[in-house]
Amino acid sequence: MDAIKMPAQEESSLIESFDRLKSIARATPYPALEMRRSWLDSLERLIQENRQALIDAVRQDFGQRSAVETRLAELFPSLEAIRHARRHLRGWMQPQGRKVSLWFMPAAASVLPQPLGVAGVVVPWNYPLFLSFGPIVAALAAGNRVMVKMSEYTPATGALLERLTRQYFGHDVLAIVNGGPELGQAFTRLPFDHLLFTGSTAVGRHVMRAAAENLTPVTLELGGKSPALVARGADLRRSAEAIVAGKLMNAGQTCVAPDYVLVNEKDCGLLLDEIRAAAARAYPTLANNPNYSAIINDRHYQRLQDWLEAARQAGARIDAINPANEDLAASRKFPLTLVQRCPEGCALMQEEIFGPILPVVAYDKFDEALAYINARPRPLALYLFDNDALRVERVLKETVSGGVCVNDTLLHVVQDDLPFGGVGPSGMGHYHAKEGFLTFSKLKPVLRQSRLSGSWLTRPPYGRAVEFLLKLMLRR
Repeated sequence: MDAIKMPAQEESSLIESFDRLKSIARATPYPALEMRRSWLDSLERLIQENRQALIDAVRQDFGQRSAVETRLAELFPSLEAIRHARRHLRGWMQPQGRKVSLWFMPAAASVLPQPLGVAGVVVPWNYPLFLSFGPIVAALAAGNRVMVKMSEYTPATGALLERLTRQYFGHDVLAIVNGGPELGQAFTRLPFDHLLFTGSTAVGRHVMRAAAENLTPVTLELGGKSPALVARGADLRRSAEAIVAGKLMNAGQTCVAPDYVLVNEKDCGLLLDEIRAAAARAYPTLANNPNYSAIINDRHYQRLQDWLEAARQAGARIDAINPANEDLAASRKFPLTLVQRCPEGCALMQEEIFGPILPVVAYDKFDEALAYINARPRPLALYLFDNDALRVERVLKETVSGGVCVNDTLLHVVQDDLPFGGVGPSGMGHYHAKEGFLTFSKLKPVLRQSRLSGSWLTRPPYGRAVEFLLKLMLRR
């Protein structure tokens, strides 16, 4: 990614905002419990008192975004994260006692979670509320100041959040910045104490490279091709309903959406029938259906069309599920589209789809399905549909993924006491739950020496005492 020069005035404003937060963080390096809870209270009020405005801003950015989905997948989990952090914050902040070796008693050891300072958060466009509020909750709970860079694809949401954070937080705790790729590049080059990026694997590499210049630690929440594995004996109707729900939430524009389905060839036809029926029940119409979201912009809509056409020309079987047979181009709606026999070289089989296109891959033996998953980059999520407890345990132990959901989709992400994060190409590090608090904290080891310590025996000038001790310490 070539460096893009941003206007000097904008860069100066960005640096000024960062320097202000850095100075405040140094002046108050360990905010008290009450202060952190007040920050979380302010964030909750911001959401609760502006719910409709937030819903409308996201809808404006998408052209059509289901208000139910915004409330269900963005506002609700954000509020739950705030409540969970506030409820557990006192315990998270407590120093953790650690054992001291017999040789160094009666000293005392502990680990103190300490705020890092200023955290940076880069937010993608697909869930601009949840993917900004989630990291903000973790960083504020840990006692940090936070700067957030919103996506240029969601300008209305970004502008609203910038105004609301000034209203509810002033200029001393939380700053929202908006701008294009040039601002994003400048943002990731700032010397943050921790940087969390959510986005594509390709851009994640550039973010990590930029952060390395300042040795800024990073958490990368990326994506990849998350499989849905349907085992023999699974309830096909239940599996189909969960796959459809997970795939069509936000029209597939979800980093943990099922990207493709692996199903035994004996069950393939039946599962496809169930998927078609489940999609028609959930969305009998699409064009004017307020609960079926649009693709974010023309560029991504055309990308999906191009990938589908390339698969068609390569010999894949395409089945678009459009129950009312509507013309959808004007609304930028994309129907759930099943793809069978898609050649492995096609973009649909190589890239994260990020849309309502669902390749279906048939397997013969279960071992083949596991080998297929393990031969590919480690996914952010794995969805297993199976009622065989031994086989479930086998999948959990023989595959590596960011997270697993058994007999459902997506829901592991919104469990308040579970961490969230990828592995390898799908990301590194975790947030959500206590792990989010720890991500934005320095676990400072502390040793408190006793007046009764015998450590003086090991100090120079060395003599008989240290020789005697060393014989004991190095004994077999």
